[in-house]
Amino acid sequence: MSEEKDFEKMIEGIQNKIELDEETDFSKKVINEYRNPSNFGVIEKADAIGKIKGPCRDTMKITLKIENDRVANVCFWTDGCGTSIACGSMLTKMIKGKTIDEISAITSKELNNALDGLPETHVHCTVLAVSTLHKAIENYLSGAP
Repeated sequence: MSEEKDFEKMIEGIQNKIELDEETDFSKKVINEYRNPSNFGVIEKADAIGKIKGPCRDTMKITLKIENDRVANVCFWTDGCGTSIACGSMLTKMIKGKTIDEISAITSKELNNALDGLPETHVHCTVLAVSTLHKAIENYLSGAP
C-alpha cells in the first residue's frame, strides 16, 4: 500500500512541475485554451473543410458551417500538441459569426496576439491553424467542401 501512495505522490509532483513549467512558458490564455478547448471536433456535412499537415507533423482540420455568408458553426480537430489545440480553439472563437471576407483576412499574427503571444518555437502553430482556415475558405469558394 505504501508503494502505491509513493507512486501517486511522485505522479502528483511531476504534474505540479509540468504545470509550473507551463505557466512560465505560456500565457494564461494559451493554457486555458488547451486545457479547456472550445469547438473541438468535426462538423458532419460541413460546407467547408480544410486539412493540413504542418512541418512539425501536426495535422489540423477545420470544418465550417456557412449561413448567409457567415460562419454559423466551426469546429477544429488536431493530433498536435497543446499549442496546436490552443491555436485551433482560439481561432474558432475568433471567426464564429464573421463573414467569409472577415475570416479570410485573419493572420497568424492576429491569432498569436489573441493568445497573448507564444514562445517563438511555437509560433508555427498559429501559421498551421490560420493556413488550415484559409484552405477551408479556398475549398468553399471553389465549390468543394
